[in-house]
Amino acid sequence: MENYQKIEKIGEGTYGVVYKARDLSNGGRIVALKKIRLEAEDEGVPSTAIREISLLKEMNDPNIVRLFNIVHADGHKLYLVFEFLDCDLKKYMEALPVSDGGRGKALPEGSTMDMQRLGLGKDMVKKFMAQLVEGVRYCHSHRVLHRDLKPQNLLIDREGNLKLADFGLARAFGVPLRTYTHEVTNAWNFSFATAFAHLATRSSHYGTARQKSFSAAGNTPRV
Repeated sequence: MENYQKIEKIGEGTYGVVYKARDLSNGGRIVALKKIRLEAEDEGVPSTAIREISLLKEMNDPNIVRLFNIVHADGHKLYLVFEFLDCDLKKYMEALPVSDGGRGKALPEGSTMDMQRLGLGKDMVKKFMAQLVEGVRYCHSHRVLHRDLKPQNLLIDREGNLKLADFGLARAFGVPLRTYTHEVTNAWNFSFATAFAHLATRSSHYGTARQKSFSAAGNTPRV
């Protein structure tokens, strides 16, 4: 982790903490550093992290957040390095003036967005919708279901470009379509060795490989 300098914590969820950080190996560019939460050293990598990594490694679209790197540190810590975007759509809408339907809240500290210039007029709404639809179209054309689209998972950069993020609950699908369970938060864990062996294959059909590995052990995971 010597190549990354944490600046501040910008978010925290069920499966990890997100930091704004500086990538010292790439000219000091600003990145988002997501530390995957592991409660114990011998606990495996959450399936949500495996899903997110295996899918994002295969995706390349201007409307999908970019995964730059995966860092395995101190034997039991896992960090995902993403491109940094100023805020999510929820915070963006809350930062709008009350007169425009917002709450007049301050943007996250360090944000360089010009809300007065960007706003949420008709043109910006059309832009956001076009980018959202294009991001979803790209996912579906690559047989990926996001399954967790909400304002908090739609990130916006300083120029007002929207990108899909947080693919922890996403699912690759095949043809013909299967019926998937509603229990998308099923918390199967993988050892680090298994996780990185899987990722090294660059397989985008995560569910199939996962199902085979559990079937070999006499278990059938829910997907």
